[in-house]
Amino acid sequence: MYKKHILICAGTGCISSGANKVRDALVEELTKHNMHDEVRIVMSGCHGFCEKGPIFIVYPEDIFYNSVTVEDVQEIVSEHLINGNVVERLLYKDLDTGEAIKQHHNVGFYKYQKRYCLRNCGVIDPENIDDYIVRGGYIGLAKTLKMDRFQVVEEVKKSGLRGRGGGGFPTGLKWEFTYKAEGEKKYVVCNADEGDPGAFMDRSILEGDPHAVIEGMSVAAYAVGADEAYVYVRAEYPLAIKRLRSAIKQAEEYGMLGENILGSGFNFILRIKEGAGAFVCGEETALLTSIEGNRGMPRPRPPFPAQSGLWGKPTCLNNVETFANVPLIMRRGADWYSSIGTEGSKGTKVFALTGKINNTGLAEVPMGMSLRDIIFKVAGGIQNDKKFKAVQIGGPSGGCIPEEELDLPVDFDSLTAAGSMMGSGGLVVMDETTCMVDLAKFFLDFTQIESCGKCTPCREGTKRMLEILQRITGGEGKEGDIEALESLAVSIKEASLCGLGQTAPNPVLSTLRYFRDEYEKHIYDRTCPAGVCTALISYTIDAELCNGCGRCRKICPVSAITGGKKEVHVVDKDACIRCGQCIEKCKFNAIVIK
Repeated sequence: MYKKHILICAGTGCISSGANKVRDALVEELTKHNMHDEVRIVMSGCHGFCEKGPIFIVYPEDIFYNSVTVEDVQEIVSEHLINGNVVERLLYKDLDTGEAIKQHHNVGFYKYQKRYCLRNCGVIDPENIDDYIVRGGYIGLAKTLKMDRFQVVEEVKKSGLRGRGGGGFPTGLKWEFTYKAEGEKKYVVCNADEGDPGAFMDRSILEGDPHAVIEGMSVAAYAVGADEAYVYVRAEYPLAIKRLRSAIKQAEEYGMLGENILGSGFNFILRIKEGAGAFVCGEETALLTSIEGNRGMPRPRPPFPAQSGLWGKPTCLNNVETFANVPLIMRRGADWYSSIGTEGSKGTKVFALTGKINNTGLAEVPMGMSLRDIIFKVAGGIQNDKKFKAVQIGGPSGGCIPEEELDLPVDFDSLTAAGSMMGSGGLVVMDETTCMVDLAKFFLDFTQIESCGKCTPCREGTKRMLEILQRITGGEGKEGDIEALESLAVSIKEASLCGLGQTAPNPVLSTLRYFRDEYEKHIYDRTCPAGVCTALISYTIDAELCNGCGRCRKICPVSAITGGKKEVHVVDKDACIRCGQCIEKCKFNAIVIK
């Protein structure tokens, strides 16, 4: 019997911060004190608070240590595990009060979350099926196999679950279409091709709770009449693939996958297909084309995959987060699930919180929570006390929401009405130093590169829009550019073949809607209000603030700054490349952007 359990977050983020080295040091220290039989070490999936990794939790006290290093391990063992004293310096400090907080559920980042989809992430060993079963795993599948197949479809419909991959289509309705489609052979496919910049929701679920996805897919397969499935996951997720393979093998050994599952007569085979990283393969028909061994390019719809999908057979396709919700619905009931969220958006949503915020990481909140609460309560507000400017939701296919819309409830319909979309759940926060024109250019550059080129509106239209944005940020904007962007955007949205092209103009349209004045200042005043677009700014040195320390002169890569010791320095504007290194080095805020 173990006296203590130590949970170390072993998601990709914490591993990159040294979690495995912390584990090795802990094993060594426990062995040194002959405590290896008294303490169980659990390497979990992502605990969510990536900003503070590696995360290290001691049970049963539930003491939450953060930013733990190899050097801290000896003190944790000697002080906490042996002497029973909490190591105060490793506790999380409240951003407002500075108070040290012992339990993670009292930390602001976690306090306002409802972790249902992420219920096991950061709690169990994802490579141990027993951990999953102890926490109610596969109970939902067992209940499912005792029900009529269409009863299962109706239960998911009743829950109000909508697809978490971007479009928000009702999951139960999609299952019903596949169930009613003619054909003896049917497939289930999980879209784990998560390609949005800054998004890592699906990866973290696969890394931290792969059995939840397997169970959800098994329920779907039984409901629609499929006996074979694929998880399409990008090859850039090696840890997720490794843990998913391990989970599939264990599920087969336990009789949760394969033939005659739980003695029900239901057979189900699950395979992994590794994608090559093409963003367009996140679109369902391009994904199916890729599984078939062809170049991932979208197909015209209809027919939809539910009627004619993988190899022309009816196919039920949902994303990782959608499938991870299903076991809870089957275990706790549709009425329970539908009690969470809003009228049109039930349940919770997992967001990858990134950008200019204090608490970056993975958070799960109930549908309907306001943007303000997500950004300032869960995410801890803006870094360095700067002013909030906008939030980009939905990745490169989403839109920017300004400060005046901060009280907007986060649900499918409200975000669409505001010119954005839920997307897969990427949430990037910008402060006052962000140029919205440059941001729109960044996202459009991404989608333009990732366009498969099959349809002209997307291939050529996004290129023309990008060229206009490049001219504007390069100081060569002209009369009519804004109108040209709007006209092109409408044409691309209406005429593109797939969701990539249909949503690619969203960042431009939303920034034009809420930040049109920034475009006008770039074009007509030849200025960048945020001081980002180098062609539209210049650096000068404030003579009253400069003390001639020489730090800026020494760091300048092109020797554009001159001046003697303790003399006011001068910037040669013709030689200056506006790299910003002098601003970072100056301790006196003497470098001014104009």
